[in-house]
Amino acid sequence: MATGSGRSLHVFDMDGTLLRSTAVIELARHFGDHALGHEIETRGMAGRMTDREFWQATLEICEGASEADIDAAFLGAAWMDGVRETFADIRARGDVAIVVSQSPAFFVRRFALWGVHETYGSDVELGRELPEVILLASAAKVTITRDALARHGLTEQDCVAYGDSLSDVDLFRWLPRTVGVNPTPDVAALATTSYLGTDIRDAYALGRGLLATATAEAS
Repeated sequence: MATGSGRSLHVFDMDGTLLRSTAVIELARHFGDHALGHEIETRGMAGRMTDREFWQATLEICEGASEADIDAAFLGAAWMDGVRETFADIRARGDVAIVVSQSPAFFVRRFALWGVHETYGSDVELGRELPEVILLASAAKVTITRDALARHGLTEQDCVAYGDSLSDVDLFRWLPRTVGVNPTPDVAALATTSYLGTDIRDAYALGRGLLATATAEAS
């Protein structure tokens, strides 16, 4: 049952959802080797690199970069239209926004610049050796979301998730309200509704519509 608080939690994936590209590609583009970013992504997706090799290559792209350099790469990335406006609206309503991504934590945390309440990424940090466990797994998205709901006094009935691909499958199986954003077929099959386009405000409007419908049906 819904809490009746009127508040909601909005959980966003990043690569392919908020970002029309990937963090690795955008970092490579910013630091002058766009083709290398595509090569790393292609090899990683095809299983021709181990996870550790993939993340090490990501760190090498950013070798010598300052925090200001990463800020610039983040701000100049190929975002969907309306990302900042979407987060501003969530905050203005008193709702909560979190971003949970398999991209490097040092990139994902930049969403704090745009008012996101919490960010989570794979355990990759500049200037630090890679840990034993690096990847933020698909199942971790469920755990993170469940914990965030508990902290904010909400339940899964008060939540909408937005995602596009394999890393979102576990979350989409669990939550009753989900929006596929230019989704892969497996995510589209699980999503409550889907959005095709380049403006995240329209996907967010679908999410708010799902919450409004649930509220009306409960009253």
